[in-house]
Amino acid sequence: MAGRMAATLAHRGPDDSGNWADPEGRVGLGSQRLAIIDLSPLGHQPMSSADGRYTVAYNGEAYNFVALRDELVAAGCSFRGHSDTEVLLAALSLWGVADAIPRLWGMFAFAAWDARERKLHLVRDRLGKKPLYYGWQDGTLLFGSELKALRAHPAFHAPVDRDALTTYLRFCYIPAPRSIHVGIHKLPPASWISFDADRPGELPAVRSYWDPVAVADDGARDRSRLSDEEAIEAAEALLRDAVALRMVADVPLGAFLSGGIDSSTVAALMQVQSPRPIRTFTIGYDNAEYDESVPAAAVAAHLGTDHTTLRVTPDEMRAVIPRLPDLYDEPFADASQIPTFLVSELARRSVTVALSGDGGDEVFGGYNRYVTGMRTWKRLSRVPQPARRGAVRVVEGIRPRTWDRLGTLVDKALPASRRGFVSGNRVHKLASVLALGSPDEMYTRLVSTWPEPNGMVLGGTEPPLPFTAVHPSLTDPAERMMLFDLIGYLPDDILCKVDRASMGASLEARAPLLDHRVVEFAWRLPLDQRIRGGEGKWLLRRVLDRHVPRALIDRPKQGFGIPIDRWLRGPLREWASDLLSEARLRREGYFDPAPITAALRDHLEGRRNVQYPLWVVLMFEAWLDRQGRVEDAG
Repeated sequence: MAGRMAATLAHRGPDDSGNWADPEGRVGLGSQRLAIIDLSPLGHQPMSSADGRYTVAYNGEAYNFVALRDELVAAGCSFRGHSDTEVLLAALSLWGVADAIPRLWGMFAFAAWDARERKLHLVRDRLGKKPLYYGWQDGTLLFGSELKALRAHPAFHAPVDRDALTTYLRFCYIPAPRSIHVGIHKLPPASWISFDADRPGELPAVRSYWDPVAVADDGARDRSRLSDEEAIEAAEALLRDAVALRMVADVPLGAFLSGGIDSSTVAALMQVQSPRPIRTFTIGYDNAEYDESVPAAAVAAHLGTDHTTLRVTPDEMRAVIPRLPDLYDEPFADASQIPTFLVSELARRSVTVALSGDGGDEVFGGYNRYVTGMRTWKRLSRVPQPARRGAVRVVEGIRPRTWDRLGTLVDKALPASRRGFVSGNRVHKLASVLALGSPDEMYTRLVSTWPEPNGMVLGGTEPPLPFTAVHPSLTDPAERMMLFDLIGYLPDDILCKVDRASMGASLEARAPLLDHRVVEFAWRLPLDQRIRGGEGKWLLRRVLDRHVPRALIDRPKQGFGIPIDRWLRGPLREWASDLLSEARLRREGYFDPAPITAALRDHLEGRRNVQYPLWVVLMFEAWLDRQGRVEDAG
């Protein structure tokens, strides 16, 4: 059965497969391998330790495996091959689970069976780059990298979790530890859980081995006293090492390159450490509003990379939409999932590993909400709430399209780096926060797709928001927002998006900006070395200045987006109208149809641009359709 479950994940590891069961038949492990380190049969999984105590099925990489191997050899361990899986097993045998896990640097999720203690350990990396689902079903513990593996087991019968669905409407993703199914959990980042074979059905406590809240609080209490130049030098040295560790592979590798700060920094630090041109990859569109291919090509030319641009048509992008329910396996509605999958497919034609710039915004303070949103809050919080509520009515009384036209006029008077801020959607979203009572409330509103999801899901109640469970001592609103993104939006949206898109193309994506040492370094920096003069990612920009002329980078921040708004009024209109019809929604019984059908009508008639709230519901409906309308026991 483990082999059958693993076979559903062949896209994650097309190079080799294997399964293993303990002699008593209590535990089965299945593996699909994407061979990166040690391509020989000595890297085959599941793999057992030399002493026979531990057997693991392992997804990901421990980037410091060479240093760990040297340490283990010095302690008397011997190795047959040179895979990081064998190093992991020796570490578990020598140091035990609790002491071995914190020594691993990288991205990973693994299951380790301890034959001596008769325990199964599930472990996930610090930042949540690799996924891991688990849950008891009919007395059987099921676990795997994606939900499709769990569904392949005959014991699986979990209905839709309506409370999780409510949270999904707010965020466009389902935050850990919940999943879309009742009783099926996501293991949170930086955590492990241990199941005793003699206690079936028991759900032990999840344990943490690294705490981002403590990292942030410790950094705030012990700020770096480095001068600007010293901080730039230290950041570059650390980032070079993080990049170098992720360039270790026995297969071809390259980098995603958008021409923005994050991906350009990674590509630059790869190129200066490579004896030959690195491979870089960009997706290009005919629509200039979303096209990043021209600035990416300019950065690539300056760095001297071997660059590939694939220009895709709107039809090619829309052709990915029917694949999304299978790729993401639970409702997920970050629309940049489409170009992320396309650029992963492009890269996989030439390489097996691609480095990305993910994490730069969350770690170094790059999102507009950290800069503009908090500046707005600090100014307007001095105004009494009744006056602010009046201002909200005035702003929202002006149609988004009128704000769009005004933004076009304002852009003509601004430098390139400051353009694009005034738009109907953005102004209305900022207006909605003006009457709120605290910066944390403002953050919640800014990251909400449907700001009032309670009542929209029939029989569902929104659980506590993930960041309300933590209580950092940070007082600066921008730093609090950065931390909330680090523990929620980053793992459950950004890293989920990249993992499923890249693995869907059998490509391993590595994120050096999310080396945990980089995260810890950044939190020790004073805020003004991350955000300065209204400019986010100040320190990262200064590192990049050493490698790429600022003129090639200094342009408005551009998301990895697609024109969902126009598609819903055009080629996707019939598809969306069918999935969101009032009769269909009423028949399925998950949603109150009224707000959804009203939003669709307003969007189609051009009164409001509500592309993202509609996309959230559409992605659930498409997922539900693909699942054959999972029977809801509730």
